Amino acid sequence: MFPFLYSTLAHAQEAAQNAAAATGAPKQPGALEMMLPFVFIFAIFYFLVIRPQVKRQKTHQKFITELKKGDEIITASGILGVIEGMTDRFVTLEVSDGVSIKVLRSQIASNLSQQQEVKK
Repeated sequence: MFPFLYSTLAHAQEAAQNAAAATGAPKQPGALEMMLPFVFIFAIFYFLVIRPQVKRQKTHQKFITELKKGDEIITASGILGVIEGMTDRFVTLEVSDGVSIKVLRSQIASNLSQQQEVKK
């Protein structure tokens, strides 16, 4: 990926090994041994942060596509409303009698009726 970096690293390792051999110092760890902790850290980061976030995004996207007229929803900003109309990008919510607002479809956080069913 970065040939200059690898060649520089190889030359530095070779020089360090030659100096260690000349002085009788213990051998330096190889490049793979030095990279192993970074691989473990990335694996832990992947399983604890990246993978759950991707899973959460997929379930939210599925929820957004399954919305229909008449659903009671909560927006990300905390506005409660009933879906009156929908387009590909926007949702029209009735927040009070005769008061409607348009919000981005992606800003819908959850379905109020589903949350109430879960609590019962």
